[in-house]
Amino acid sequence: MTNPATSSGLSGVAEAARQAPGRGLPPVHLWHPEHCGDIDILIRADGVWMHEGSPIGRAELVRLFSTVLRKDPDGYHLVTPAEKLKIQVEDLPFRAVAVQSVDGVLNFTTDMGDVVEAGVDHPIEVETDAVTGEPSPRVHVRADLWARIVRPVFYELVERAGAADGRLVVRSGDEAFSLGGLE
Repeated sequence: MTNPATSSGLSGVAEAARQAPGRGLPPVHLWHPEHCGDIDILIRADGVWMHEGSPIGRAELVRLFSTVLRKDPDGYHLVTPAEKLKIQVEDLPFRAVAVQSVDGVLNFTTDMGDVVEAGVDHPIEVETDAVTGEPSPRVHVRADLWARIVRPVFYELVERAGAADGRLVVRSGDEAFSLGGLE
């Protein structure tokens, strides 16, 4: 096994992520290496991860990188015990691609396979563009990482929602989340 402290670039990131036990997440919040520069990785608004202008074709590798992703005040980074590499994100790093209600609780599945239970720790937020009126829904995944709720999933939420105080509201467990004003 390669030591992530001696590996660099993509290979170091991949090796550090592989060392997370099971499907759990590495403790990136505990790692504070020096910033090593930028790496030519872009997460497009449609959720496609690009490296040097080409899509990263291996879903397993993208999932691996997603486990060492962290948002710091200066942007998004892939973090290992030895390196911190800045990447670009066009919108949000993840996309909520499915929602399921289990015993009245909304469970979102992201494009990385994470399952997030909407509630006080994982709120649903919807910003509305002041000019176009277009909603931009998102759900909190972990730390300061969010998933854009894709349009079909947002439509499912709208179908589940009810009116309350002039707003369209969806419930998850004991929490209520506004999807926007009624017009």
